[in-house]
Amino acid sequence: MTLSDSAASPRFTEALRELGLEAVGAQVRRFPDATRTAVEAAAAVGCELGEIVKSLIFTADGEPVLVLVDGASRVDVERVRQELGATSVKRAGAELVRETTGYAIGGVPPFGHRTKTRVLADRGLLDHDVVWAAAGTPHTVFPLDPASLVAHAGGTVVDVRERAA
Repeated sequence: MTLSDSAASPRFTEALRELGLEAVGAQVRRFPDATRTAVEAAAAVGCELGEIVKSLIFTADGEPVLVLVDGASRVDVERVRQELGATSVKRAGAELVRETTGYAIGGVPPFGHRTKTRVLADRGLLDHDVVWAAAGTPHTVFPLDPASLVAHAGGTVVDVRERAA
C-alpha cells in the first residue's frame, strides 16, 4: 500500500508525509466498526488497553492543550493544571476539538492538527515498545514507538495520569 492508498484521513496522510513517516501510512489499520474508545481500539487491534494512545483536548485558561495518555489511564485535570500553571483546566467540547484539530472525537491523532497546540504526553506511554493511536478517523489506527510519537507530536513528557488509589 502506498501512502496515497492509506486508510488514514487525507489530513493525517499529509501530516505523515510532512514528517517523513510515509512507512507509517502503510501500517494504518482500518476497521469496519468504529474504534472511538480506547477499549474498542484495543479489542480491534488485539493489544493491551495501555498500548492505545488517547489524544484528548482540554482547555487551560481558555487555550486548547492536547494531552496524550495511555488507554488504561485517566487524565488528572489537577495535575494538568499544575503542569501548565493554569488557573482553570477542563475537557474541551466536540466543537472545539474539531476546530482545534480538524478531527472528530474518536479519531483525533497525536499530530497533524489544524492548529499548533501545546502537547503534554504522560510518561506512562513510554512504558510500551509500540503504541497505537487514531489515524484521523474513528475507524483507523497506526502503530509507532512512543518516543517517536511524542517527538513528532512536539510533546513534553510529564506525569498527568490519575494516581492509583
